Amino acid sequence: MLRTPSTRSVRCKRSFTTHSNPHSLLNMKPDVVCNEMERHGQHRAFFSYDPVAKKVVASHPMFDEVAEYMFSNKRDYHEHEGVFLEIGANSKSLMAAFVHNTNRGPGAGGIRLWPYSSFKTYIIDGLRLSHAMGRKNSLAGLWWGGGKGVIARQHDAPYTHKDWRATLFQEYGQFLTSLRGCYYAAEDVGTTVEDIQQVFSKSRFTTCIPAEIGGSGNPSIPTAHGVVCAMEAALEEMGLGSLEGKRVAVQGIGNVGSHIIQLLLARGVSSVVASDVSHRTVERAQDMFKDKPVKIKLVGRNENSILAADVDIVSPCALGGVLNSTSIPHIKAKLVCGAANNQLLDDKQDDKLLRDHGITYVPDFLANRMGIVTCANEDAGYPLDDPAISRHFSRKWENSIYNLTRKVIKSARDSKATTTESAITLADDYMTQLHPIWPDRSRLIVQSLIDAKWHTKKGHQL
Repeated sequence: MLRTPSTRSVRCKRSFTTHSNPHSLLNMKPDVVCNEMERHGQHRAFFSYDPVAKKVVASHPMFDEVAEYMFSNKRDYHEHEGVFLEIGANSKSLMAAFVHNTNRGPGAGGIRLWPYSSFKTYIIDGLRLSHAMGRKNSLAGLWWGGGKGVIARQHDAPYTHKDWRATLFQEYGQFLTSLRGCYYAAEDVGTTVEDIQQVFSKSRFTTCIPAEIGGSGNPSIPTAHGVVCAMEAALEEMGLGSLEGKRVAVQGIGNVGSHIIQLLLARGVSSVVASDVSHRTVERAQDMFKDKPVKIKLVGRNENSILAADVDIVSPCALGGVLNSTSIPHIKAKLVCGAANNQLLDDKQDDKLLRDHGITYVPDFLANRMGIVTCANEDAGYPLDDPAISRHFSRKWENSIYNLTRKVIKSARDSKATTTESAITLADDYMTQLHPIWPDRSRLIVQSLIDAKWHTKKGHQL
């Protein structure tokens, strides 16, 4: 249990309202927040939850309003054990590690490199993603907690340049090392295996490292297999047969989305329509799937028209929040199953809206588990035909993607609940289980960082 640190704490009000003040940190762009931190002589910051006093603790007074907002945000904040921020010494990028429930072990999840319009959207994304990772890890039977790394991509940064990326991710590695192992990083949106190798060069608390140096490499292929496995299970539980002859819409055709399309074609789907926001990605996919029954289109950011395609299955494989009160009424498909994290904008409302429209939804933290499964236990080695991996695709293991998908859909149908409610009940129950060897260790690490005044130190200082 976290103790109240000696830094300033904030007793937060649940009635906190959305900030409209342009001078609020929440409404500033992340790079402007970095400027404000440096103007106040700050290089690091943190937020932590005090379960005794039931309040959020901020490392510095300038972040009081952010602490208040986090605590009042009932949708996205779930008593996260720690949120740590640091400014890259040379990149000047805002870097963060979000640590949710660590009963089962250290927080684990990928590092996301993405442009954010405001500090508020940056914070929300990290909170949502780390919470979802906790559920995903527990539902997959992994002894890991919820964690997520987030780097705000600056609009003028040369993020395609190899040397700049090496600097950025080595800085993140140094930041990661300073957190003493309460969070383990992996690959996510905007990052590559090469980026993770740079992180690994500065921190041992890293997974998804390249195969040539003993890691699991790119997790995209097993992730795609897991999503397709969930589709097959859902169709069978719904009495709709197999994937053969089905029409599928795929939103996002990066590494995972493109592999999903390949697997769907191999299983005899009649057609695929897909979209992406990247010119380069669309051109690559058009070349990859020429002479195949695949139609690919370039779309603008935040355009979700593909979700309304006249298909049997919709597969969101880009960013989260696309299933909401605006998009759901236009969905024609009977099944939604994809690789994107946090597909529901509001998991307490939008899942009900899907159900009410006669749409079966496979919760993303059930279907897309294989990325973290593949890299979660790299330090345990790799037997050929690793049973720790293959069991997730089996029909025999009770906790496999196939069996759990059918179980969740059946449970929801029998209990008149939603599939999200059914999956969350299972995941949240698993999250209460303590790590069999190191119970509470990550909480102790978080507390030790606070007690040691981590936020006052720089660089390699822990």
